[in-house]
Amino acid sequence: MPQKIKQIGDVSIGDNLRRLRENANLTQDQVAAQLQLRSFPVSRSIYSQMEPGTYNIRVSELMALVEIFHTDYNTIFRGLRYK
Repeated sequence: MPQKIKQIGDVSIGDNLRRLRENANLTQDQVAAQLQLRSFPVSRSIYSQMEPGTYNIRVSELMALVEIFHTDYNTIFRGLRYK
């Protein structure tokens, strides 16, 4: 079974994903299309759940997002704190 990253409560990478998407001048539809080109069955609806943290992202999806946004994992997880 694919491993997932659970976005729980106040610890979410969603805000960082939104910033990265906006900085790349991409729409949610375009990000979903890029994921589909990489063989991930992610619709815009599913991607739109990643940004507010209501979708548990698969590690492989996260790897693809790093590639799509031309970024690194430190940027994806920047500013997150646990309690």
